[in-house]
Amino acid sequence: MSAAPWYQTFFGEDYLRIYAPFLPTDRTEHETDAIIELLQLSPGMRLLDLCCGDGRHALPLSRRGYHVTGLDLSETLLARARQKATREGLAIEWCQQDMRAIPYEETFDAIFNIFTSFGYFESDEDDFLALQQVYKALLPGGTFLLETVYQPRVLRAFSPHGIIRYDNGLIVMEERKIDLLTSRNEVRITLLPPTGERIEYRQSIRIYTLTELANMLTQAGLEVHGYYGDLDGNPLTLDSRLVIISRKPA
Repeated sequence: MSAAPWYQTFFGEDYLRIYAPFLPTDRTEHETDAIIELLQLSPGMRLLDLCCGDGRHALPLSRRGYHVTGLDLSETLLARARQKATREGLAIEWCQQDMRAIPYEETFDAIFNIFTSFGYFESDEDDFLALQQVYKALLPGGTFLLETVYQPRVLRAFSPHGIIRYDNGLIVMEERKIDLLTSRNEVRITLLPPTGERIEYRQSIRIYTLTELANMLTQAGLEVHGYYGDLDGNPLTLDSRLVIISRKPA
């Protein structure tokens, strides 16, 4: 029996241990402001946080008066999101689902997918299917924001190894390899907690060029309206991330 895909097992408590220290509240608030600005949102709009994780952006957007739905495959992260929303009395709809099967049709004014939550699937065809689902779920005239890694930056800054030591004693090691034929960044992540155990995960992320993603979005029926190097709307460069704004025709 084959092992489960990496994206079905990676996004749990250990994922939060790795990334939470780099995601303080002020960064989240800044990113939320940027999402509102880039998508030109008005309170009361219906939003889909696609791959919402533990609700890092869905929660502040709900506080600001938006009708938010959070969709994610990880029950662990969604359980955390639900708990936070319940404590604050926020009316957010949470949906555990694969992004290749978004269970909504012409529902949302805007959809956003950020923090490199795209390119996980085993084939470009499956990534394209996710974009087709985004098109289906948007209202006519609705807007889609995609924020992810940018292939030139990954290649230019590539290092085969990385080690991070955390204040709590956790050590995280990464062993990286780029498959130039498939344009996938293959990473083995090893966690060494101070308690002495060894925990391993793998990632495999398709790293796209702007041209590739623009073509996929267009083929899915979405019109590309802008591209940037970050959520603040700075220019795209060879050393930036990639943000693409596209729209479903009205």
